[in-house]
This record gives sequence, C-alpha cells and structure tokens, in this order.
Amino acid sequence: MQTISPQEAATTMQTNQTTVQRSKPTVLEQAGGTKGLVYSALPVIAFVVANTISGLKAAVIVAGVVAVVIAVNRLLRKESLQPALGGLAGVVIAAGITWYTGSAKDYFLIGIWASLAGAVLFMASVLVRWPLAGLIWNAATGKGTVWRADRRSRMYYSVATMMLAFIFAARFVVQQYLYEADEVGSLGFAKIAMGYPLLAVGLLVVAWAARASDKRLKTVGLLPTRGT
Repeated sequence: MQTISPQEAATTMQTNQTTVQRSKPTVLEQAGGTKGLVYSALPVIAFVVANTISGLKAAVIVAGVVAVVIAVNRLLRKESLQPALGGLAGVVIAAGITWYTGSAKDYFLIGIWASLAGAVLFMASVLVRWPLAGLIWNAATGKGTVWRADRRSRMYYSVATMMLAFIFAARFVVQQYLYEADEVGSLGFAKIAMGYPLLAVGLLVVAWAARASDKRLKTVGLLPTRGT
C-alpha cells in the first residue's frame, strides 16, 4: 500500500483548493458574461428607438418582444437564464407601468427610485458600522464577519460601500433630472452608460477593499496565512 507524506498531502490539498477556486464563476460570468451585459441593454435601446419611430405602444411591445427573444435564445443555447429572466421581469414591470400611465419616461421610473433606495441603504450601512460591501463580499466568499473585528478592515469596506452609495446617488440625480425634463432618449443612454460601466468601477473598489482587508487580517492573525 502506497503511503503519502504530510508534505505531499498538503501540496495536493492546496492544489485541489486552487482548482475549486478557479472553477467558481466570476461576477461577470454570473451575470451571463459579456453577452449578458449586452443583452441587458438591448430592451432599453429597443424601447427608445421604437418610441421615437412609432410611439409609446409600439415601444412597449418591441421592448417586451426583445426581452422574450433574449430569454428564449439563452434557453435554446443552454446559457445562464438568471440575467435573462431578471431582465424580462424588469421589462415587463416597467412596460406595465408605462402602459398604465401613458408616459414613455415612466419606463425608467423603477430604476430611478431603486437607485435612490440603493444610495440610502448603502450609506446607512456605513453609518451603523456594518458596511454592506463587506457583508456581501465576505458572505459570498464564506469568510463570515471576522473582518468586523478589525477597525482598519471596516474602514476599507466603508470606503468601498461609500463608493457604491455614490454610484447609486449619481444615477438617481442624473436620471431624475432627465426624467423631470422628459428626455426619454437621454434617459435610455444614461441608464446604459451609468449601469454596468459604473458598477464595474464600484466592484473594482470592493475588490481592492477585500484584498487590503485580507492582508490586514492575516497580519493580525484573524485569518490563516496560505499554507498553514
């Protein structure tokens, strides 16, 4: 019977853990990849273009059809349905509100107020010293709340959370202004331009906070160092 030394066992375990970590989908992959990000913008573009050419009713119908086609296409290609179904639900709700009010700008109403809610929620979490960036990141990575035991780590995640709050607030301010001005085309452009691009910036700051926090926690002994 072949025996394995402790050193070999440790090396094998570390290799397996690295393989598992690499197999986990990234944030971009969970969102459906690059195509998923593009698909999320198509119903908005379709709505704005159809509203300009044929009016509100056609815009609502076209946006809904585009969202359904995207969902069906993902189903047939056996791709992630999560972004497609989320986008379809968002389009259906937004289209329903628009159809009921008879105003094209109301297609963007839910997103505008959701941005305000996001800004308030993220900033409030900083004020109560439970920054959401830290809670969400560490819950997703299985590290729990050990980071809250270190003041500097809380500061890192507070900075990241405030950045996300700023992004949500910027979305609200700009889109609310365009909403009041009844600029449907500009609203569509702002929704796309201030969507995933700004979110990507926010996620970069969160990733920086996570790396800085992990390094700090390992230094003070709250997280095990690699190989121990």
